[in-house]
Amino acid sequence: MRVIDAHTHILPPAIVAARAGYMARDRWFGLLHASPRTRLATAEDLVRSMDAAEIEGSVAFGFAFAETETCRLCNEHVLEAAARWPGRILPFAVVNPAEGAPALAEARRCLEAGALGLGELMPDGQGYGLQDPCLDDLMDLASAHGAPVMVHVNELVGHPYPGKGTAGPHDAYALACRFPQVRFIFAHWGGGLPFYELMPTARKGLANVYYDTAASLYLYDDRIFAEVARWAPDKLLFATDYPLIGQCRFLERVLQAGLAPEALERLLSGNLMRVLGGYEQGGDR
Repeated sequence: MRVIDAHTHILPPAIVAARAGYMARDRWFGLLHASPRTRLATAEDLVRSMDAAEIEGSVAFGFAFAETETCRLCNEHVLEAAARWPGRILPFAVVNPAEGAPALAEARRCLEAGALGLGELMPDGQGYGLQDPCLDDLMDLASAHGAPVMVHVNELVGHPYPGKGTAGPHDAYALACRFPQVRFIFAHWGGGLPFYELMPTARKGLANVYYDTAASLYLYDDRIFAEVARWAPDKLLFATDYPLIGQCRFLERVLQAGLAPEALERLLSGNLMRVLGGYEQGGDR
């Protein structure tokens, strides 16, 4: 069975080597990586991890830095890795919409250079809200290129942790409704949005949305995989948030979660292939 990770972070060796400097330079990067145990990974590290876990490919992107210049460094590393390991590194591009024209130019450059999507966008860390006008041009660009957009969405209940943001299900739902022509991947289970897909009106508004499982092992009981697959089997994307969680460990937990074979195939690769290959306009299921 094919396995493709929909959410991994890789950084250029220069940023990994200068970790402390970038932590001081970018407030959100500093918050998320304050613990010396928090790992950083390069493209080479990710490929070794995929080999160990027998994962075919990974959607990879850098960190959503506030400065376009630093985002560009990340994007160059990701695009170079995708050229070096075609079909294994599936490149997305990080930009900060709040930076305006420079960010839009960087997004266009990356999409024209082979990036398959945009994100992970990090509203709290980058200084904007999901309803801000700064997103308009970026969403139009993504739509024109048929490129999915990944957005970091937080659950707004539960325990606090470094970097827990305020962009939650309500704002994410409004974003999807505002840009129905864009395919969205709402990271981290969309902060709980899949549960609202049991509401017919909400389900229609979320027809253009997929949910990744990134960091799930820190947030949810493993029963969430089988439970959400019951009513939204075509919406879920296997995602680890590597290197935050190891790919071997995460995949093992998913394989033990009791999913039916068809639902497991969709989760592990089938749904992501549809996201990356094109969007079929959906409605009530």
